[in-house]
Amino acid sequence: MSDWGNLWPEMRLESHFGDRVVPGFQNRPQSLYALLQEAVQNNPAGDALVCGTERLRYDQLLTQSSRLATGLAKRGIKAGDRVAMLLGNRNEFVVTLFALAHLGVIAVPISIREQAPGLAYMLSHCAAVMVVHEAELAHLLPSSTEAPDLKFRVAVSACEGSETFANLIEDGEVPPVQEVAEEETAVILYTSGTTGRPKGAMLTHLGIVHSSLHYKIAMGLNATDASIAAVPLSHVTGLIALITTLTLAAGKLVIMPSFKAADFLVLAEREGMTHTLMVPAMYNLCLLQSDFDKYNLSHWRIGAFGGAPMPVATIERLAQTVPALMLMNCYGSTETTSPSTLMPPGQTTAHNDTVGMPLGCVEMRVMDDNGREVPPTVLGEIWIKGPHVVPGYWNNPEATRENFTAGFWHSGDIGSMDAEGYVKVVDRKKDMINRGGYKIYTIEVENALYAHPAVQECAVVSKPCPVLGERVHAFVMLKTEGSLENELQEFCRSRLSDYKVPESFTLSNTPLPRNANGKLVKKDMRDQLLKSLVS
Repeated sequence: MSDWGNLWPEMRLESHFGDRVVPGFQNRPQSLYALLQEAVQNNPAGDALVCGTERLRYDQLLTQSSRLATGLAKRGIKAGDRVAMLLGNRNEFVVTLFALAHLGVIAVPISIREQAPGLAYMLSHCAAVMVVHEAELAHLLPSSTEAPDLKFRVAVSACEGSETFANLIEDGEVPPVQEVAEEETAVILYTSGTTGRPKGAMLTHLGIVHSSLHYKIAMGLNATDASIAAVPLSHVTGLIALITTLTLAAGKLVIMPSFKAADFLVLAEREGMTHTLMVPAMYNLCLLQSDFDKYNLSHWRIGAFGGAPMPVATIERLAQTVPALMLMNCYGSTETTSPSTLMPPGQTTAHNDTVGMPLGCVEMRVMDDNGREVPPTVLGEIWIKGPHVVPGYWNNPEATRENFTAGFWHSGDIGSMDAEGYVKVVDRKKDMINRGGYKIYTIEVENALYAHPAVQECAVVSKPCPVLGERVHAFVMLKTEGSLENELQEFCRSRLSDYKVPESFTLSNTPLPRNANGKLVKKDMRDQLLKSLVS
């Protein structure tokens, strides 16, 4: 794995979570709160957060979070309690996160797109004692019967039935909790729950610190860097790749309440943006702006992306328009506290069909269905181990047993690793199509479709078939009007084996369904397809 060279600082093997032995960075902060304390020591007067017209320096962020911690402590919130954060992208999200860390309280960020049944389940399941929420979402909060442990409701603006956030900002200072164990849970993030109930992944201080260090070191981030949070802060990417990583670097985080390409470009120029981590569709939307070339983006040096392949056309256009920009593919998940692989600097063009290489403290194996490691380049399920991997799921020992083996998390992703250590991800196990015994990896078909100039975005799913079991169906958003099924089929036929060519299409000029984190939701598309077949 020579492409990382001697980048990583000194490591050692350590025992964690009872039966795990993993590499760890020898010199590291000991907790989530320690990240903020070190940033204040290193860059007290530097911008920490920018949101709209509000700016907070690092010393101000520490003061605000400390005063909020005082208000929380006066209401009886204590170490080990769970406090839910039903907050959008705003400064209060970050202030609350560090106030909870100050007290040793476990933060439970929840997407503002979550609906009442899921919200009630999460608050009840983790026994949250408080929820800090957007005022306009108060109607979604569960009753006392549904969430009996929920004692306090706090709204960021005036809201009937909830205390106002500003009232919790109190004078005085509660000392930060002492001797936080690295293995303690700092954050619970509930997975999307596409099948069954969502699972609460327990992100530890150990994992958060190592993931933040992985990002900071691999990307060379420091106090001169500025990033824009255009993805939800309640998602593991926003939380780790942006909030905690930029805090570790003592850099500036510019928060967008919601992503709009035109506004993003204005902020990028105004704030001297140097770094991003977004899904590929966001980069493409920026390039589609007619005035893209007028913005001064000369500071932009790191363009990280994940969640989907970056279309070659997008890579080429960015290389032409922002020549100093280094694209870095990133592969991670909630259970791995965000990153497990990252593209080493300068390797995107040579290895653009991979998600890069495992990061410094990350161990990855590709396993067959019998739990045996497969040779290089052979496909199997990706298993991941390291200090960044969560110890399990909150109050769910059965799911923990099913998804972890000897510290390795079973990712559910089908992929391979070559002899150099570059990792290729070809599909989710559940998304793979079995057409009469032939396995079809949807990403391969999608990449073929993306090469067609009329395709804006696409997603390939299985279509039930009484004869073959499944057939290939493609959802395609077109850049132009027209019916192009035959043309797209012929285009794919020239690039793919015949059994991989889509046999049916859903064409439109509207965006495909995505979740709050910008990822395409294939489950919704499969459901739509099934409804069309029975109607």
